[in-house]
Amino acid sequence: MAETKDVFGQEPHPVEDDLYKEPTRKRRKSDRDQRFRAFPSMEQSALKEYEKLESRTRRVLSNTYQKLIQSVFLDDSIPNGVKYLINRLLALIEKPTVDPIYIGLFGSTGAGKSSLINAIIQQAMFLPVSGESICTSCIVQVSSGCCVQYEAKIHLLSDQAEELSIKLDPYIRTQRRDWDGEAAEMRIWPLIKHVEVTLPKSDLIPEGVVLVDIPGTGDFNSKRDEMWKKTIDKCSVIWVISDIERVSGGRAHEDLLNESIKACQRGFCRDVALVVTKMDKLHLPEYLRERKVGNQAIQSQREAVLERNEMIKLQRTRILKEKLKRKLPADFKVLEASDLVYTVSAQEYWQQALLTEEETEIPKLREYIRKSLLDKKKRTVTKYVTEAFGLLLLTDSFNSTQNLPNEHLHMSVLRRFAEEKVELLEKAIAQCFACMEQPLQEGVRTARTSYRCILRACLVRSKGNQGFHQTLKAVCLKNGIYASRTLARIDLNEALTQPIYDQIDPVFGSIFRTGKPTGSALMPHIDAFKHSLQEKMTEIGIRSGWKYDSCKKNFLIQEISAILGGLEDHILRRKRRIYESLTASVQSDLKLCYEEAAQITGKKACERMKDAIRRGVDRQVAEGMFERAQERMQHQFQQLKAGIVEKVKGSITTMLALASSQGDGLYKELADVGSEYKEMEKLHRSLREVAENARLRKGMQEFLLRASPSKAGPPGTSL
Repeated sequence: MAETKDVFGQEPHPVEDDLYKEPTRKRRKSDRDQRFRAFPSMEQSALKEYEKLESRTRRVLSNTYQKLIQSVFLDDSIPNGVKYLINRLLALIEKPTVDPIYIGLFGSTGAGKSSLINAIIQQAMFLPVSGESICTSCIVQVSSGCCVQYEAKIHLLSDQAEELSIKLDPYIRTQRRDWDGEAAEMRIWPLIKHVEVTLPKSDLIPEGVVLVDIPGTGDFNSKRDEMWKKTIDKCSVIWVISDIERVSGGRAHEDLLNESIKACQRGFCRDVALVVTKMDKLHLPEYLRERKVGNQAIQSQREAVLERNEMIKLQRTRILKEKLKRKLPADFKVLEASDLVYTVSAQEYWQQALLTEEETEIPKLREYIRKSLLDKKKRTVTKYVTEAFGLLLLTDSFNSTQNLPNEHLHMSVLRRFAEEKVELLEKAIAQCFACMEQPLQEGVRTARTSYRCILRACLVRSKGNQGFHQTLKAVCLKNGIYASRTLARIDLNEALTQPIYDQIDPVFGSIFRTGKPTGSALMPHIDAFKHSLQEKMTEIGIRSGWKYDSCKKNFLIQEISAILGGLEDHILRRKRRIYESLTASVQSDLKLCYEEAAQITGKKACERMKDAIRRGVDRQVAEGMFERAQERMQHQFQQLKAGIVEKVKGSITTMLALASSQGDGLYKELADVGSEYKEMEKLHRSLREVAENARLRKGMQEFLLRASPSKAGPPGTSL
């Protein structure tokens, strides 16, 4: 598999060998300011403050790391505690600034995905726009300012968008054909499956956002289907793209919405929206004849388009919200979104014959992108500075010569308390996962009674078997899954397990949601465990005289947050495997059945293949296929529980051992990091000031807009 990385107007950035040196390098002011060009002035100020906090924190960590390295450089053996410090410092220094926000655009061929990206990045014909013989053939990622780095075999450079678009043509477009139907040019698909296009720093799209254009569902083959399934799970935002002519009667966007909701269940996706494109397409006489809303007379094409936009928003928002409520927990973030449906027109964005730029809603999508990145930057920097502060607390306290009275007694009390709380956490996790038992059982019962009807719907064609033989053979050769250019995607394993998913989806989503602690929510129980330990540490500190050794208390409190914060990534990685265990189990059980059916040839082969599949499924169901799928999912939950408990126990034990090891001869005298600690303490205090400044600016802007909208100016105007 080949990959191509395309850099628009700039050379690729080299990868640094010593990443921990990054904080010591000063970014040129002009370069730093350019990174925020896509944001209005108020948001620029907040971003600059957060970046300054992060940059200074990295510098403090780097200085501390270098001092520790120098102090143990010539030692034959390095104490375990010092190793812990050095490794933790290095991990924080090398930690990425902000992981990119992946926004996936999913829709049928011709729905307008590429046109939408072109409008957002202000390059009219940069990505291929679908026509009779042209469409995007591979995954295309578009980002600004080199926020993503891939090891490419092929680099294409150009100073002009039009020139680079021509160079990209063979890599990202399907095969063209002449008017007589003969192939005119050979395309490089499927040798090239992934193209990354990096734009210069932009006034429109901020660095840190990646727009992902996925080949249309109407242009599927098995390899693109595999790409699509992998890519959707890494997207934190999914925009389902459907043009106005298909949004009411077509099924493609409904299927994609269902897949997007599944991505919320199993992957990183936290936000889903429906983007209806080509809203400028409207036949006025036909619209007026069929118009059933509003008393006001429509006088122009523009009025009709705007009225229909509002109607589509209301209707589709209600339908989408109902669908999300059935599948997701009530407090899931996307259900609180102010905009679930966008009505856009890329063509009108360029021409503005009917609509203004704002009315095309392209600027609205850019605003969403900016807000998402700003919110993520705030959360990431706050967590980063807090974790760094806790580490500096510990490092500075190692050089303390004070010994607290009854130190071992106090720490032993804390150890016993932690052990008891870990046991309670294990029980709470078991109770969370036990909530899955009843819906799993109900789903299995439903699946057993409905699987024949499901198979019939998948295997019987209203037009007979003509042309279906090869499709069915492909389904069997691909272990029950086939994506074609002309038919809807077929997945027998998913179809057979859908009754189980219908039962478990709301509960599964509740387990992995955030919010108030409940019997079925996992993360709030972990948070409650964290807070109970922190409260106990504070209590012991006050009672036992830790008032003059606040570093130790603060370190313990901060390190608990860092340890348990890392669990979330572990849980998210396991979440997808758990969710997909049902279909994986059924696919494994039916493998021999598919292989047997695929070998059938000759007269009436299609019906005989269907019979072989039916017999195979009947046999596996009788032998407990659905019950085995249930057991495998429950086993995955048990493995997750064991992994969480093991990680918590190990980390807490190590942390308490470090905190109680002063005076035990485990540490040699380290370099003085008192100045670094004091600077880190100031940075930690600054977090609150930055947040308060951002709130103040937002309040001032809202006041000005309310007081005098005409004088407030556009979003980019300084206050």
